[in-house]
Amino acid sequence: MSRLDKCFKGLEGAKQKALIPFITAGDPDADFTLSCMHNMVKAGASIIELGVPFSDPMADGPVIQQASERALAKGMSLKGVIEIVRAFRETDQVTPVILMGYLNPIEFMGYETFASTAAKAGVDGVLTVDIPPEESSDLIAAFKQHGLAPIFLLSPTSNESRIKKVSAVAQGYIYYVSLKGVTGAGHLQLDDIKTKIQNIKQYTSLPIAIGFGVKNADIAANIAKIGDAVVVGSALINCITDHSENQSKGQQAISGLLSEMRTAMDAVTK
Repeated sequence: MSRLDKCFKGLEGAKQKALIPFITAGDPDADFTLSCMHNMVKAGASIIELGVPFSDPMADGPVIQQASERALAKGMSLKGVIEIVRAFRETDQVTPVILMGYLNPIEFMGYETFASTAAKAGVDGVLTVDIPPEESSDLIAAFKQHGLAPIFLLSPTSNESRIKKVSAVAQGYIYYVSLKGVTGAGHLQLDDIKTKIQNIKQYTSLPIAIGFGVKNADIAANIAKIGDAVVVGSALINCITDHSENQSKGQQAISGLLSEMRTAMDAVTK
């Protein structure tokens, strides 16, 4: 059984939903990211999504775009992100780690080389935001050969055909983007999300993670009632930027927010 499958099975047994924090690898530097990953697990994170910084992150809002810029300015690369995961695995062989990013750096490295290197380092899955499943056969083949879960996005505008295509090839979990537009913006319509998740679950038995717009513990708890996992990203990166002069305070702010979310989520699911 994969690390991801074990994680979701264990959570189900404990009547918990997965809490999935997203941070951009290398923002503000690699050491911070590695330390933050361990601290997030202690604060209640179930799975970690690491953003691979990219120069043109079109699906991301300004908060994550700026995080990408800061990481790239410090020299972070896809190889560097994989090295962070390798270092994390020296002391944590349990928490699943997902890389989330754009196709260009993976293409540049080569599908086979990337999949092999990432899997050996301890990456569990990859979410490539700018390639649809119908164009992903070679990429998915490389991932599956090396035991990496191909993870895909669905959104409020995804029609039945798209849901079927994603459900046919996705592994690990499906990431439902709860807002139209870019990350970190707008307001959540919980009834609409619930209806869409029920619709998606007609086509897949995979867990559904819900993200975009999760800013506080109350929202996380409401999302936990609907989906199998809650993804929080921009709110955590704001913790980093709010404490840019004091990295330890940034770490504390991230851990504090995740702890609040974990407690609130458990209160509505246990």
